[in-house]
Amino acid sequence: MSILNEISQYLQQGRAKNVKELVQKALDEGMDAKTILEEGLLSGMNIIGEKFKNNEVYVPEVLIAARAMNAGTEVLKPILASSGVKAVGKVILGTVKGDLHDIGKNLVRMMMEGKGLEVIDLGVDVPAEKFITAAKEEDAKIIACSALLTTTMSEMKNIVETAKEAGIRDDVTIMIGGAPVTETFCKSIGADIYTADAASASDAAAGVYKAS
Repeated sequence: MSILNEISQYLQQGRAKNVKELVQKALDEGMDAKTILEEGLLSGMNIIGEKFKNNEVYVPEVLIAARAMNAGTEVLKPILASSGVKAVGKVILGTVKGDLHDIGKNLVRMMMEGKGLEVIDLGVDVPAEKFITAAKEEDAKIIACSALLTTTMSEMKNIVETAKEAGIRDDVTIMIGGAPVTETFCKSIGADIYTADAASASDAAAGVYKAS
């Protein structure tokens, strides 16, 4: 089994220590950091993402796999940065104002990072203006917002309206998600993409950057 396959396998099992050691070993053997990232870490995370989508694994497995991926990327980060390897794209992520739920949001972040995206996570209870300011400052093409309460869903419309007022609506893709959110609601507020789960959200976000 190649070292990249081993990295992928250990990542899927959530064995962070093994992943870290193998990433270092691959580097020591002269392997390119970008190859290790894409064919080892990201390919393992993609498999987990697919399994999660198909209900073959559940949230705890995803969380430990993501932890293992982070352990591997920590080793690679300095090398990737010095060789000028850029993230696929940037996503501004957060739970909307008035909503303090973050498990779903955190899962989305891990899945998106697993696709090679840089995620700027604003946390929970995030006002519309903060999403827009961050998108402008970071030059991000995607704003992804989540809500778990029906009472806070209207905040998503505020984000769409604030983006219009700021003159950046045409430059950003607004993604929404969360338990009470639907495709119909997405269309009614003028957002761009609704996804039902974290794996689909990461696929959609990666797709936005591929298309641009």
